[in-house]
Amino acid sequence: MHARFTPSLDALAPALRSALAHELDQADFSGWLSAAQAASLMRAGGMDEDALCFALLPLAAACALAPVSRFNVGAVARGVSGNLYFGANMEFIGAPLQQTVHAEQSAINHAWLRGEKRLRGISVNYTPCGHCRQFMNELNSGTDLMIYLPDRSPATLGNYLPDAFGPRDLAIHTLLMDGVDHQYGMMAPNGRGARAVKSPGARADRLYAAAQGADPAQAASGRPAAGSPGKGAESVNDPLAQQALQAANQSHAPYSQAHSAVALQTADGRIFAGRYAENAAFNPSLPPLQSALILLNMAGADCATLQRAVLLEREGAPFSQWDATRSTLTALGCGEISRYWLT
Repeated sequence: MHARFTPSLDALAPALRSALAHELDQADFSGWLSAAQAASLMRAGGMDEDALCFALLPLAAACALAPVSRFNVGAVARGVSGNLYFGANMEFIGAPLQQTVHAEQSAINHAWLRGEKRLRGISVNYTPCGHCRQFMNELNSGTDLMIYLPDRSPATLGNYLPDAFGPRDLAIHTLLMDGVDHQYGMMAPNGRGARAVKSPGARADRLYAAAQGADPAQAASGRPAAGSPGKGAESVNDPLAQQALQAANQSHAPYSQAHSAVALQTADGRIFAGRYAENAAFNPSLPPLQSALILLNMAGADCATLQRAVLLEREGAPFSQWDATRSTLTALGCGEISRYWLT
């Protein structure tokens, strides 16, 4: 079990504590519970889903990285599948506050990356800020999404965001969490536009060799992963770039068409891929780097162990993720940062 969970787990009632400890002790626990696991915990604790999610909030908040605010926020997203997904706020020393991740964004993105198709609701230990309310309005759940707060009656997002402006006002029909495949390929590493930046002392050969043993089926779990190029892709023998391509083909950018993704590799060879999630109000958009960092954090990995990263984006898009991605990864100490173009 990750040490961050111990204090919150100790505060739970004995029956629930014992049942939950069994799940947290699993080597592959990555911050989410299947519908079957959630049902088992409800039986063990003699509680309904609302009570279980509130009980889980301190454990989700224990995943927060808040070196600036020192204010931990936790969220639990509820999928239509019955699965539950942890989320927590993330701040990064050395990076602008605009790079911060909110707990609600974290839980929603976590569910999205795990393949959840729609959310029924989200439990949070503090009232969602305006930024998060707008972010949630991008979902295919819309203003019907239920929000659960301690000591308050459940209410819809529409209650928290009256007279909402969102994708439907802009005639956008593909919403966040809808299934998509953009069918991009990518430019080979030595082709025009491929770019790599290596920090002093980075050992690219060793990192590349470690990546070769990755398994494509495990990308979402954070285990070593590889993938295959999308339709029309040139051959790129780089598992990290291949996972970025898979993520980019599922990214959400209906306003700018600036689809993008980031794949990260840690020192132990695990790969975490994240996708861009654009918002109708633009500012609440979640960059692909933060999307990947959320998955990394929920899996219990350490941002300080990042050794290699790949950004994949469209050449000629209205804007680029490159500068923000590079500066934040540099602040985190990532040794090698590369960019390829979507084709």
